[in-house]
Amino acid sequence: MIGIELNQVEKTYSTVKAVHSLSFKVEPGQIFALLGPNGAGKSSLIRMLVGLTMADAGEIRIFSSGQQIPKIPETSFGYLPEDRGLYPDKTVTENLSYIGKLRGLSKEQIQEQLAIWLPRFDLMDKVKDNLSKLSKGNQQKVQLISCLIHRPQLLILDEPFSGLDPINQEHVLSILNELKQSGTTILLSAHQMALVERLADAMLLLNKGQQVALGSLSEVIAQLSPEKFYQLSFASAVASDAIEACPAVKKVEVKSATQFVVQLHEGASVNQLLQQVMALGELVDFGRIQPSLHDLYLTAVQNHNGQQVASATMNEETTI
Repeated sequence: MIGIELNQVEKTYSTVKAVHSLSFKVEPGQIFALLGPNGAGKSSLIRMLVGLTMADAGEIRIFSSGQQIPKIPETSFGYLPEDRGLYPDKTVTENLSYIGKLRGLSKEQIQEQLAIWLPRFDLMDKVKDNLSKLSKGNQQKVQLISCLIHRPQLLILDEPFSGLDPINQEHVLSILNELKQSGTTILLSAHQMALVERLADAMLLLNKGQQVALGSLSEVIAQLSPEKFYQLSFASAVASDAIEACPAVKKVEVKSATQFVVQLHEGASVNQLLQQVMALGELVDFGRIQPSLHDLYLTAVQNHNGQQVASATMNEETTI
Protein backbone atom coordinates (compact mmCIF):
# COMPACT_ATOMS: atom_id res chain seq x y z
CA MET A 1 0.00 0.00 0.00
CA ILE A 2 1.11 3.54 -0.74
CA GLY A 3 1.34 6.46 1.70
CA ILE A 4 2.25 10.11 1.22
CA GLU A 5 3.90 12.63 3.53
CA LEU A 6 4.30 16.37 2.90
CA ASN A 7 6.53 18.58 5.02
CA GLN A 8 6.44 22.39 4.75
CA VAL A 9 5.58 22.30 1.03
CA GLU A 10 5.30 25.63 -0.81
CA LYS A 11 4.39 26.63 -4.36
CA THR A 12 4.35 30.06 -6.01
CA TYR A 13 3.13 30.98 -9.49
CA SER A 14 4.54 34.34 -10.59
CA THR A 15 3.55 36.62 -7.69
CA VAL A 16 0.80 34.36 -6.32
CA LYS A 17 1.65 31.97 -3.50
CA ALA A 18 -0.63 29.01 -4.18
CA VAL A 19 0.55 26.80 -1.31
CA HIS A 20 1.85 28.07 2.05
CA SER A 21 4.11 25.69 4.04
CA LEU A 22 1.65 22.77 4.18
CA SER A 23 2.39 19.56 6.07
CA PHE A 24 0.18 16.46 6.27
CA LYS A 25 0.17 12.68 5.91
CA VAL A 26 -1.99 10.38 3.82
CA GLU A 27 -1.83 7.00 5.51
CA PRO A 28 -1.83 3.80 3.41
CA GLY A 29 -5.38 2.58 2.76
CA GLN A 30 -6.88 5.89 3.86
CA ILE A 31 -9.31 8.24 2.11
CA PHE A 32 -7.93 11.76 2.50
CA ALA A 33 -9.87 14.80 1.28
CA LEU A 34 -8.62 18.23 0.23
CA LEU A 35 -11.42 20.75 0.72
CA GLY A 36 -11.72 24.40 -0.20
CA PRO A 37 -13.13 26.92 -2.66
CA ASN A 38 -11.67 27.62 -6.10
CA GLY A 39 -8.16 28.99 -5.71
CA ALA A 40 -7.64 27.31 -2.33
CA GLY A 41 -4.59 25.37 -3.56
CA LYS A 42 -6.13 21.91 -3.98
CA SER A 43 -5.18 21.41 -7.62
CA SER A 44 -1.72 22.89 -7.05
CA LEU A 45 -1.09 20.28 -4.35
CA ILE A 46 -2.35 17.48 -6.56
CA ARG A 47 -0.15 18.55 -9.50
CA MET A 48 2.89 18.40 -7.23
CA LEU A 49 1.93 14.98 -5.91
CA VAL A 50 1.69 13.45 -9.40
CA GLY A 51 4.88 15.16 -10.56
CA LEU A 52 3.41 17.65 -13.03
CA THR A 53 5.02 20.53 -11.12
CA MET A 54 7.76 20.72 -8.52
CA ALA A 55 7.48 22.19 -5.05
CA ASP A 56 9.43 25.42 -4.54
CA ALA A 57 10.23 24.43 -0.97
CA GLY A 58 9.57 21.57 1.41
CA GLU A 59 9.53 17.83 0.87
CA ILE A 60 7.10 15.30 -0.59
CA ARG A 61 7.83 11.71 0.40
CA ILE A 62 6.18 8.59 -1.02
CA PHE A 63 6.08 5.25 0.81
CA SER A 64 5.28 1.80 -0.54
CA SER A 65 4.83 -1.02 1.99
CA GLY A 66 6.51 1.19 4.58
CA GLN A 67 9.62 1.91 2.48
CA GLN A 68 10.34 5.33 0.96
CA ILE A 69 10.46 5.32 -2.85
CA PRO A 70 11.67 8.08 -5.25
CA LYS A 71 8.29 8.57 -6.94
CA ILE A 72 4.96 6.88 -7.51
CA PRO A 73 5.25 4.30 -10.32
CA GLU A 74 2.91 5.22 -13.19
CA THR A 75 1.31 1.78 -13.08
CA SER A 76 0.58 2.17 -9.36
CA PHE A 77 -1.64 5.26 -9.39
CA GLY A 78 -4.72 6.55 -11.13
CA TYR A 79 -5.07 10.29 -11.68
CA LEU A 80 -8.22 12.25 -12.46
CA PRO A 81 -6.99 15.74 -13.43
CA GLU A 82 -8.82 19.03 -13.10
CA ASP A 83 -8.70 19.39 -16.90
CA ARG A 84 -10.08 16.12 -18.24
CA GLY A 85 -7.78 14.47 -20.78
CA LEU A 86 -9.62 11.89 -22.89
CA TYR A 87 -10.33 12.16 -26.62
CA PRO A 88 -13.79 13.54 -27.51
CA ASP A 89 -13.70 12.17 -31.09
CA LYS A 90 -13.01 8.59 -29.94
CA THR A 91 -15.51 6.07 -28.60
CA VAL A 92 -15.77 5.05 -24.98
CA THR A 93 -14.11 1.70 -25.75
CA GLU A 94 -11.32 3.32 -27.79
CA ASN A 95 -10.55 5.81 -25.04
CA LEU A 96 -10.45 3.22 -22.28
CA SER A 97 -8.49 0.68 -24.34
CA TYR A 98 -5.88 3.34 -25.08
CA ILE A 99 -5.55 4.23 -21.40
CA GLY A 100 -5.30 0.55 -20.51
CA LYS A 101 -2.41 0.09 -22.96
CA LEU A 102 -0.64 3.14 -21.51
CA ARG A 103 -0.96 1.52 -18.08
CA GLY A 104 0.66 -1.67 -19.32
CA LEU A 105 -2.42 -3.89 -19.63
CA SER A 106 -2.72 -6.59 -22.28
CA LYS A 107 -5.72 -6.70 -24.62
CA GLU A 108 -7.19 -9.52 -22.54
CA GLN A 109 -6.70 -7.61 -19.30
CA ILE A 110 -8.34 -4.52 -20.79
CA GLN A 111 -11.37 -6.54 -21.90
CA GLU A 112 -11.58 -8.14 -18.46
CA GLN A 113 -11.56 -4.76 -16.71
CA LEU A 114 -14.05 -3.19 -19.13
CA ALA A 115 -16.40 -6.11 -18.46
CA ILE A 116 -16.22 -5.16 -14.77
CA TRP A 117 -16.33 -1.37 -14.86
CA LEU A 118 -18.66 -0.53 -17.76
CA PRO A 119 -21.64 -2.31 -16.14
CA ARG A 120 -20.74 -0.84 -12.73
CA PHE A 121 -21.06 2.64 -14.21
CA ASP A 122 -24.10 1.78 -16.37
CA LEU A 123 -22.28 2.51 -19.64
CA MET A 124 -22.76 -0.73 -21.59
CA ASP A 125 -25.12 0.96 -24.06
CA LYS A 126 -22.63 3.80 -24.64
CA VAL A 127 -19.48 1.85 -25.55
CA LYS A 128 -19.63 2.73 -29.26
CA ASP A 129 -20.54 6.39 -28.70
CA ASN A 130 -17.95 9.11 -29.13
CA LEU A 131 -17.12 10.80 -25.86
CA SER A 132 -18.35 14.14 -27.23
CA LYS A 133 -21.85 12.67 -27.63
CA LEU A 134 -22.16 11.71 -23.97
CA SER A 135 -23.72 13.79 -21.22
CA LYS A 136 -21.35 15.51 -18.80
CA GLY A 137 -22.18 12.92 -16.17
CA ASN A 138 -21.42 9.97 -18.46
CA GLN A 139 -18.18 11.62 -19.59
CA GLN A 140 -17.21 11.84 -15.93
CA LYS A 141 -17.93 8.14 -15.49
CA VAL A 142 -15.61 7.29 -18.39
CA GLN A 143 -12.92 9.49 -16.85
CA LEU A 144 -13.29 7.64 -13.56
CA ILE A 145 -13.03 4.23 -15.25
CA SER A 146 -9.82 5.43 -16.94
CA CYS A 147 -8.38 5.90 -13.43
CA LEU A 148 -9.54 2.49 -12.22
CA ILE A 149 -8.91 0.23 -15.20
CA HIS A 150 -5.41 -0.83 -14.07
CA ARG A 151 -6.43 -1.39 -10.42
CA PRO A 152 -4.00 1.17 -8.95
CA GLN A 153 -2.77 1.16 -5.36
CA LEU A 154 -3.22 4.94 -5.17
CA LEU A 155 -6.02 7.11 -6.56
CA ILE A 156 -5.58 10.88 -6.86
CA LEU A 157 -8.89 12.41 -7.88
CA ASP A 158 -9.48 16.09 -8.57
CA GLU A 159 -13.25 16.66 -8.16
CA PRO A 160 -14.47 13.08 -8.78
CA PHE A 161 -18.13 14.02 -8.13
CA SER A 162 -18.17 16.87 -10.67
CA GLY A 163 -20.98 16.60 -13.23
CA LEU A 164 -22.68 13.68 -11.48
CA ASP A 165 -26.29 13.73 -10.32
CA PRO A 166 -27.03 12.74 -6.70
CA ILE A 167 -27.69 9.08 -7.57
CA ASN A 168 -24.37 8.71 -9.38
CA GLN A 169 -22.56 10.64 -6.65
CA GLU A 170 -23.80 8.01 -4.20
CA HIS A 171 -22.69 5.28 -6.60
CA VAL A 172 -19.16 6.70 -6.86
CA LEU A 173 -19.03 7.13 -3.07
CA SER A 174 -19.88 3.44 -2.70
CA ILE A 175 -17.18 2.40 -5.18
CA LEU A 176 -14.55 4.53 -3.43
CA ASN A 177 -15.45 2.92 -0.11
CA GLU A 178 -15.10 -0.53 -1.70
CA LEU A 179 -11.66 0.39 -3.05
CA LYS A 180 -10.61 1.63 0.37
CA GLN A 181 -11.69 -1.68 1.93
CA SER A 182 -9.47 -3.48 -0.58
CA GLY A 183 -6.45 -1.38 0.48
CA THR A 184 -6.42 1.41 -2.10
CA THR A 185 -5.13 4.76 -0.84
CA ILE A 186 -7.32 7.62 -2.07
CA LEU A 187 -6.60 11.34 -2.09
CA LEU A 188 -9.36 13.51 -3.51
CA SER A 189 -10.46 17.10 -3.75
CA ALA A 190 -14.13 18.00 -3.62
CA HIS A 191 -16.68 20.73 -3.05
CA GLN A 192 -19.41 18.36 -1.86
CA MET A 193 -18.75 18.49 1.87
CA ALA A 194 -21.79 16.42 2.82
CA LEU A 195 -20.34 13.53 0.80
CA VAL A 196 -16.86 14.05 2.22
CA GLU A 197 -18.25 13.91 5.77
CA ARG A 198 -19.38 10.35 5.05
CA LEU A 199 -16.35 9.29 3.03
CA ALA A 200 -13.07 10.70 4.31
CA ASP A 201 -10.95 9.28 7.13
CA ALA A 202 -9.02 12.55 7.28
CA MET A 203 -9.20 15.93 5.59
CA LEU A 204 -7.33 19.16 5.05
CA LEU A 205 -9.43 22.32 4.74
CA LEU A 206 -7.69 25.04 2.74
CA ASN A 207 -8.20 28.70 1.99
CA LYS A 208 -5.86 30.71 -0.25
CA GLY A 209 -3.20 28.02 0.04
CA GLN A 210 -3.22 27.98 3.83
CA GLN A 211 -4.40 25.36 6.31
CA VAL A 212 -7.73 26.10 7.96
CA ALA A 213 -8.15 22.74 9.70
CA LEU A 214 -6.60 19.26 9.53
CA GLY A 215 -7.59 15.88 10.94
CA SER A 216 -10.49 13.47 11.14
CA LEU A 217 -14.04 14.81 10.85
CA SER A 218 -14.43 15.00 14.64
CA GLU A 219 -11.04 16.70 14.99
CA VAL A 220 -11.83 19.24 12.27
CA ILE A 221 -15.21 20.04 13.81
CA ALA A 222 -13.52 20.51 17.20
CA GLN A 223 -10.97 22.87 15.61
CA LEU A 224 -13.60 24.91 13.80
CA SER A 225 -16.26 24.86 16.50
CA PRO A 226 -14.70 24.81 19.98
CA GLU A 227 -17.93 26.18 21.48
CA LYS A 228 -20.44 23.52 22.50
CA PHE A 229 -24.16 24.02 21.91
CA TYR A 230 -26.98 21.82 23.19
CA GLN A 231 -30.68 21.51 22.39
CA LEU A 232 -33.02 21.36 25.41
CA SER A 233 -36.69 20.39 25.24
CA PHE A 234 -38.91 20.45 28.34
CA ALA A 235 -42.33 18.89 28.91
CA SER A 236 -43.72 22.28 29.97
CA ALA A 237 -42.72 25.94 29.81
CA VAL A 238 -39.49 27.01 31.54
CA ALA A 239 -38.32 30.59 32.03
CA SER A 240 -35.24 31.41 29.94
CA ASP A 241 -33.89 33.46 32.87
CA ALA A 242 -33.81 30.31 34.98
CA ILE A 243 -31.78 28.49 32.34
CA GLU A 244 -29.43 31.44 31.92
CA ALA A 245 -28.84 31.44 35.69
CA CYS A 246 -27.40 27.92 35.55
CA PRO A 247 -23.62 28.13 36.23
CA ALA A 248 -22.84 25.78 33.31
CA VAL A 249 -24.72 27.96 30.80
CA LYS A 250 -22.94 30.74 28.95
CA LYS A 251 -25.73 31.79 26.58
CA VAL A 252 -29.38 30.89 25.89
CA GLU A 253 -31.32 31.06 22.63
CA VAL A 254 -35.09 30.72 23.03
CA LYS A 255 -36.76 28.59 20.35
CA SER A 256 -40.13 28.33 22.12
CA ALA A 257 -41.52 28.24 25.66
CA THR A 258 -40.25 24.66 26.00
CA GLN A 259 -37.29 24.53 23.59
CA PHE A 260 -33.90 26.21 24.00
CA VAL A 261 -30.38 26.16 22.60
CA VAL A 262 -27.69 26.72 25.21
CA GLN A 263 -23.97 27.35 24.92
CA LEU A 264 -21.83 25.61 27.50
CA HIS A 265 -19.41 27.64 29.58
CA GLU A 266 -15.76 26.81 28.99
CA GLY A 267 -14.71 24.32 31.65
CA ALA A 268 -18.27 23.20 32.39
CA SER A 269 -19.17 19.56 31.79
CA VAL A 270 -22.23 18.07 30.13
CA ASN A 271 -23.12 16.30 33.38
CA GLN A 272 -23.10 19.63 35.23
CA LEU A 273 -25.38 21.12 32.58
CA LEU A 274 -27.78 18.18 32.77
CA GLN A 275 -27.99 18.27 36.57
CA GLN A 276 -28.72 22.00 36.55
CA VAL A 277 -31.37 22.06 33.81
CA MET A 278 -33.14 18.92 35.05
CA ALA A 279 -33.78 20.75 38.31
CA LEU A 280 -35.87 23.27 36.33
CA GLY A 281 -38.41 20.86 34.88
CA GLU A 282 -38.99 17.55 33.10
CA LEU A 283 -36.44 17.27 30.29
CA VAL A 284 -37.85 15.28 27.36
CA ASP A 285 -35.03 15.79 24.85
CA PHE A 286 -31.37 16.70 25.12
CA GLY A 287 -28.50 16.56 22.63
CA ARG A 288 -25.49 18.34 21.27
CA ILE A 289 -26.07 20.38 18.12
CA GLN A 290 -23.58 19.18 15.53
CA PRO A 291 -22.98 21.88 12.93
CA SER A 292 -22.39 20.71 9.38
CA LEU A 293 -18.88 20.73 7.97
CA HIS A 294 -20.16 23.03 5.22
CA ASP A 295 -21.42 25.67 7.65
CA LEU A 296 -18.32 25.48 9.82
CA TYR A 297 -16.05 25.81 6.82
CA LEU A 298 -17.89 28.85 5.45
CA THR A 299 -17.57 30.57 8.82
CA ALA A 300 -13.89 29.63 9.12
CA VAL A 301 -13.08 30.93 5.63
CA GLN A 302 -14.90 34.20 6.28
CA ASN A 303 -12.97 34.61 9.55
CA HIS A 304 -9.70 33.68 7.83
CA ASN A 305 -10.28 36.20 5.04
CA GLY A 306 -11.14 38.87 7.62
CA GLN A 307 -7.93 38.18 9.53
CA GLN A 308 -5.90 38.47 6.31
CA VAL A 309 -7.52 41.81 5.47
CA ALA A 310 -6.88 43.08 8.99
CA SER A 311 -3.27 41.90 8.87
CA ALA A 312 -2.70 43.56 5.48
CA THR A 313 -4.21 46.80 6.76
CA MET A 314 -1.96 46.76 9.83
CA ASN A 315 1.09 46.14 7.65
CA GLU A 316 0.17 49.07 5.39
CA GLU A 317 -0.30 51.34 8.39
CA THR A 318 3.02 50.20 9.84
CA THR A 319 4.77 50.88 6.53
CA ILE A 320 3.24 54.35 6.32
